Amino acid sequence: MTDSRLHLTRRRLLQGAATTLLATPMLNRAWAQEPTVINMLAWYGHAEPDIVAAFEAANNVKFVPKYYAGGDNMLALISQSPPGTYDLILSDAEFVQQLNAAGYIEQMDASLYPFDDFFPEFQKFPGHWTDDTLWSVMVRYGLLGVSYNTDALTREEAMSYNCFWNPKVTGKVGHFDWHLPSLGQMSLLTGNKPPFDIDEAAWSAVQEKTLSLKPQVGGYFDYGGTFSSLKNGEMLAMVGIGDWITGVLEKDGAKVASVIPEEGGIQWTESYSIGVGTSKHEIINKFITYMLGAEGQVKSIQMAAYPGLSPTKTGWKAIQAANPEEAKRSGLIEGADNDPIKLLREGRIFFRDTPKQQSLEDWNDFWSDYKSA
Repeated sequence: MTDSRLHLTRRRLLQGAATTLLATPMLNRAWAQEPTVINMLAWYGHAEPDIVAAFEAANNVKFVPKYYAGGDNMLALISQSPPGTYDLILSDAEFVQQLNAAGYIEQMDASLYPFDDFFPEFQKFPGHWTDDTLWSVMVRYGLLGVSYNTDALTREEAMSYNCFWNPKVTGKVGHFDWHLPSLGQMSLLTGNKPPFDIDEAAWSAVQEKTLSLKPQVGGYFDYGGTFSSLKNGEMLAMVGIGDWITGVLEKDGAKVASVIPEEGGIQWTESYSIGVGTSKHEIINKFITYMLGAEGQVKSIQMAAYPGLSPTKTGWKAIQAANPEEAKRSGLIEGADNDPIKLLREGRIFFRDTPKQQSLEDWNDFWSDYKSA
């Protein structure tokens, strides 16, 4: 090729590139635009790629999470942060009104969310509303019961919280280190229904029963420790958890399972609230709506960090189509033996709550004393 032809070819290439750039100025500006940052306070997993990556890519946003474990920890983190630190707050349902009373969350517009698609029991969920004012929207939930190593205990043995006193698991009973789930289960065992609204005599009985478990206990574990101790057989039974832990381990081949025992189970509930001071209402509401739709609910049910259940009819249908085996395993098929709505309607499930006749500090103080006993 001659020098003149080479220069001509290069000139045409450069001219063509310039024409393309000039023809698509909006596209280039859009790609150059910095993503909107959404600061999220949540349990681990809620801002991980398996949940938010598709939404981030489609909407040019970036979730920046601060993770916690337990509602007490969540309240402490917010109280130590300047107003407006968190745009989106995922909390356990029993703490929503504490967030509201402290002025940490904003009123929400109920008309923006598909409450008609929720099962009736969840449409006006306790603690999420004050009269007709909405403060939080349920996105997922799960059930707490007896979690156990299937080589150590049979399903029949696990069908009562009394299995934690079984000699076969002496020294290998673990606690998820948060007082509400464990003491709620001890309250059910001592006959309290509901388990969190109990008088002083019943509270004394719960404390006595819990202290009697101490010789069986091998440890108190955070989120990661609960997983590993069950997976490696260090613990053979675990108080205060359920399928949100064992469901992940089962998929990995661990010999563990969870059941709702005869005394009943406890429902944990995770909900989205809007943080006071945010200016990102439109994109936050779009994300909440996305998570309540079919795609979001399938992601939520199968969250890599820990599985959950869907409060919406659309979510149930979507997981049945996307992953029939998971729908069956988690009971998201109407009328199945482990159908969580059926269990709730049968009176076998109780919503986790904060203490009604004692203070939260009373329960927390006893938990500290129990661990050091």
